[in-house]
Amino acid sequence: MLTALFPRAHARYASLPLLGGVWDGLCIWLRRRGYPASAIRRRIQAGRLLEEWLCERGVRSLRQCTAAELRALAPAPVRWTDHLACALVRSLTDYLEERGELSPSSTTPTDERVAEYRRYLEGVRGLALSTLVREGRRVSDFLRFLEHDARPERLAELKAADVDAFIALAGRRLGRASMQKLTATLRSFLKYLEAGGKTPLGLRAQIDSPRCFRGERLPRSIPWESVRLLLRSVDRSSAKGLRDYAMLLLIATYGLRVSEVAALTLDHVLWRSRQIRVPRPKVGTPLLLPLTDEVATALLDYLRLGRTPSQYRHLFLRVRVPAGPIKATAVSDAFDVWVKRCGIQLVWGAAGPHCLRHSLAVHLLREGTPVKTIGDLLGHRSAESTCVYLRLQIEDLRDVALSLPQAVVLEVRK
Repeated sequence: MLTALFPRAHARYASLPLLGGVWDGLCIWLRRRGYPASAIRRRIQAGRLLEEWLCERGVRSLRQCTAAELRALAPAPVRWTDHLACALVRSLTDYLEERGELSPSSTTPTDERVAEYRRYLEGVRGLALSTLVREGRRVSDFLRFLEHDARPERLAELKAADVDAFIALAGRRLGRASMQKLTATLRSFLKYLEAGGKTPLGLRAQIDSPRCFRGERLPRSIPWESVRLLLRSVDRSSAKGLRDYAMLLLIATYGLRVSEVAALTLDHVLWRSRQIRVPRPKVGTPLLLPLTDEVATALLDYLRLGRTPSQYRHLFLRVRVPAGPIKATAVSDAFDVWVKRCGIQLVWGAAGPHCLRHSLAVHLLREGTPVKTIGDLLGHRSAESTCVYLRLQIEDLRDVALSLPQAVVLEVRK
């Protein structure tokens, strides 16, 4: 394939000592992932620059590099050639890592400690994968602060002042709600260490959490007419518009989370029974919902006109290379784009597509839907979780206000 891309100059790239032997396989791999010939050609053209970087670092074979070391070669892009070289580094690292042709990364004491803690959380507490990732990230930050890799024995000598110093440092960039989650993670981690005799007793009892009061945040819902305006403003003349409209309509109709939208597959849409089965990892059990005519039409339009044929079974795919299923961030990006284009003014704290879940809950409540039914639709286990979505706004408070007795009105007029 290298010869087809560079009929005259292919020998120039094939003769590179380190990279010359990987070009054909890399080109085929990129082609299968949906990259056009022009994008593949630009990456190969940056090969001579990457070859120079490898030689400067004394690399004699790509097999002696780890994925982290190879990615570290990509500098902060300043010039156009830097951008091309960075794109080549990312693609080459993913290609070699997928084929197992890179040196395995060595695990550090911090990595081992975090892995042990995650296995404990999964096996004993049964936490979901997304929660395990967040907990592991916070514990990693704490261990790096303690310089655990250089001094693993410091956990046995841990003091309350060390924990306070980490919390004070994190408090410079985190709000009260995030700090509350961080301190909960620290207490759980220290409890785990205390049970194994790896840290002094009583440290977790000295960690105090910031106070977050129930109902202190403003309602995150937006008027239902604004939701309808957002959906109408989506330009469905392009593949991206068809995909974004279907994703946003699913959230506005069923109150799905962005992760649930991204996880939908073709098998989850039951066309014959006119149902949609929503996987809900956070709850643990899928939810079976009726497939409305509006949602079915939006999905059919996207599948027929917007979704390119693919080996992936995911319902929503990327519209740009590399081809593949979307991530949850793609749903948030789509929401931000169309909100900006239609000019909706979001209230403070209502940023992101999650506000559509809140808006649906408030809309259903005003339509007379029972709170239990709303909670079941949103995937909540308790009514208390649902009530967070149903905080009343000023208009609702005016409706519940009692009229003054006639005697009081006459007294005020006097």
